[in-house]
Amino acid sequence: MLKTLRKSIKLVHYLLLAFPLAIAGSLLDWPPVFVFAVACVALIPLAELIGEATEALAVVTGPKIGGLLNATLGNAAELIITIVAIRAGLLDLVKASITGSILGNLLLVMGASLLFGGLKNGRQRFSREHAATNATMLVLAIVALSVPSIFNHTLEGETLPALTIEYISLGVAGVMIVLYGLGLFYSLRVSEHESPLTHTDQAAAPHWSPRTAGIVLALATGAVVWLSEILVHGVEAVTASLGLSEFFLGIILIPIIGNVAEHLVAVEVAIKNKIELSLEIALGSSLQIALFVAPVLVFVALLFGRYLDLVFNQFELLALIAAVLITALVASDGETNWLEGAELLAVYLILGVAFFFIPA
Repeated sequence: MLKTLRKSIKLVHYLLLAFPLAIAGSLLDWPPVFVFAVACVALIPLAELIGEATEALAVVTGPKIGGLLNATLGNAAELIITIVAIRAGLLDLVKASITGSILGNLLLVMGASLLFGGLKNGRQRFSREHAATNATMLVLAIVALSVPSIFNHTLEGETLPALTIEYISLGVAGVMIVLYGLGLFYSLRVSEHESPLTHTDQAAAPHWSPRTAGIVLALATGAVVWLSEILVHGVEAVTASLGLSEFFLGIILIPIIGNVAEHLVAVEVAIKNKIELSLEIALGSSLQIALFVAPVLVFVALLFGRYLDLVFNQFELLALIAAVLITALVASDGETNWLEGAELLAVYLILGVAFFFIPA
């Protein structure tokens, strides 16, 4: 097993050296900003290891069960971070991370993939039919996420029964989980094409035995839980020291940390002229966040005696709708170029500047 692991060591894995630093810093009361930064760095390789272990198990179990594993564990690191944040009562951070993950995948990851893939390979082509299916699912997901927010903003100031918004959020979350389950069922039944909810690159997966993959998955998950506790514990001190809002941390920083390994893979395969797989990673991850992670968090919050509603501010809604529309336009013609990637990145940067100045 050790020999296999040595062969699979990547440059990103050296960032694991930050893990003992983060643990030591939390135990020895080092400066909170330093501990927070080191914990962020250590989470990057751990998220990568969770992804690699999942991919290795997917190769062993076959494409159908493998797709199910990828769809379920594709955003495990970010899910763990948000669950720890819910327990700590940082609900605004959690909701911001949901929005940030969707925007990050649709604008940052896809934009970088199209930009670098286009610069390397010129015009790249993909299946319009498959992209249209992804786009349709995304539109449905954003509509579902928008309903509680629109209801709340429309009737703002009206006298409503207690917990009305929470009940609406629970109902929407339940329907979204059902839709996600139907998508997985579809992916297990249809063999000639992958579901828009799943994506795998078996050729790039590490050749680990199921035992090795299981051990790596368990250890990496436990380490992510530990680091998430450190990360969430330091949020208040970091926001006070750096003058950042909890909202900005959730919408920009947390999504990038939890998914940076997968983001790099999407860009890498685009450069290798596998643009269809790159789009699957970006769009599939967005769908997992919208249809699985967000609804699950609503119900997880109940376990901690908290109510996590799906009410987002108006600027977040506008950003989500704009991102989905731009994605649909980019995917409509079945081909991409580097200019479209630059445009997506520009939109993400503009939104990031605006999010930075939104008050806490």
